[in-house]
Amino acid sequence: MRQPVTRRLQAALATLALAAAAGGIVLTAPEASAAADSATGYATQNGGTTGGAGGQTVRATTGTAIHTALCGRATAGTPIVIEVEGTINHGNTSKVSGGSCNTADGVIELKQISNVTIVGVGGGAVFDQIGIHIRESSNIIIQNVTVKNVKKSGSPTSNGGDAIGMESGVRNVWVDHTTLEASGGESEGYDGLFDMKADTRYVTLSYSILRNSGRGGLVGSSESDVSNGFVTYHHNLYENIDSRAPLLRGGVGHMFNNHYVRINSSGINSRAGARAKVENNYFEDSKDVLGTFYTDAAGYWQTSGNTLDNVTWSSPGKDNNPAGPDMKSTTTVSIPYAYSPDAAGCVPDVVSRTAGAGKGLKVSDGNCATQPPTEPTPGPTDPTPGPTDPTPPGGTNLSIGAGSDGSSKASGTSFGHLRDGDLNTYWSPAGSTGHASIKWDSATAVSSVVIREAAGSAGSIRAWRLLDADAGTVLASGEGAGAVSFPRTTLRKITFEIVSSTGTPKIAEYETYAR
Repeated sequence: MRQPVTRRLQAALATLALAAAAGGIVLTAPEASAAADSATGYATQNGGTTGGAGGQTVRATTGTAIHTALCGRATAGTPIVIEVEGTINHGNTSKVSGGSCNTADGVIELKQISNVTIVGVGGGAVFDQIGIHIRESSNIIIQNVTVKNVKKSGSPTSNGGDAIGMESGVRNVWVDHTTLEASGGESEGYDGLFDMKADTRYVTLSYSILRNSGRGGLVGSSESDVSNGFVTYHHNLYENIDSRAPLLRGGVGHMFNNHYVRINSSGINSRAGARAKVENNYFEDSKDVLGTFYTDAAGYWQTSGNTLDNVTWSSPGKDNNPAGPDMKSTTTVSIPYAYSPDAAGCVPDVVSRTAGAGKGLKVSDGNCATQPPTEPTPGPTDPTPGPTDPTPPGGTNLSIGAGSDGSSKASGTSFGHLRDGDLNTYWSPAGSTGHASIKWDSATAVSSVVIREAAGSAGSIRAWRLLDADAGTVLASGEGAGAVSFPRTTLRKITFEIVSSTGTPKIAEYETYAR
């Protein structure tokens, strides 16, 4: 007999805690990547989904900062990419007012806006007991974030208990490489992980993990809410979910290359006239993975190429119409976009290597192998790399006598070596990426920097970004160390972020100049 989701989760957490205590295990978040690649599925229709592409990029470490970035735009449709790092929670998420936003306390509110990307970077982005609410909005991308333990009852509550919820005329949303999880079902205060209602259309959920919840997600909040649809779910892991994986009321859903493990009561629930195209998925250790359940309002499905591994089926009844054990098609569904599904047999392996936040945005190549995302080709509006010749631009090196700090440093190095005028000393990050900052007690005008690599390590630094640390704005970006100029900016702290490198980078001097 299967245990309820909460009891199984508690047992798993207890086992992990004992193992950690015995072995001194330290769990760390993997390094995350910035937004890249493009959607597959229904999010490509109706004009496509590009999020904040082409707009300003800002960094946020609190929920309030996310709201501030939205409210600071010229209009509610001005494109913006918000890079999020750290933990977002009730304590750091407050309402911000402005003409280009409509926010609220205790929830990340994307309301009556468009052209926004929220992407986790650096050490990862975790929305802890804080939901993401999309309402009356369009062209939204959410990528590489974890949203966990969002409650509709108990304390604290957020977003009606949904990890990500969409409603009221929402169009074109792509949610990608996310981890959405709860710690139980409705009796423990949780609702859905990925819900759509009240005329939400053209959505793709890809390369994501949905787990440990009573409800995976729905499309349509009632049998009369059937104006939603055109949703694609691909390369996702549904694990330890009781039901709604997903629940479809009306509309069209396309599910391919998903791995379903321990679906405890019912899985894809097509009802109220919904049509589901279900192909090349892998269903494992689960019950009633497809059908019309808990209603006599029939839905329909087209199936092909699926693998059933230890799947059980209940008997048909008035309010229970399982598709198995034969899973014969009851309709046909025409798909308007191009896609390359993997064979079902390799889905568990491909999904395990690609799905969820912190996986480096890896994707399937359509032939049972994985690959990094395709980086977009730089356009005319992309930042231009500065020259690589590290010749000082003239004037006083403002770093001498300033302060400095940054991310974890390698053994034997010092942040002070960045500004000591000695090319024989250097700072290195603990790994191949990291950041270092020069800071002043009072606002200082800076218009150029020179990054000098230590002897023997020239060429190690590849991609980089230069940030106004207080504002979170990108001043410049490019490849290779050297000299770079940018519009004169008054700030207190300027950060050089190493995005990628070969070997271990070594910065001998981080020089700053006013001209």
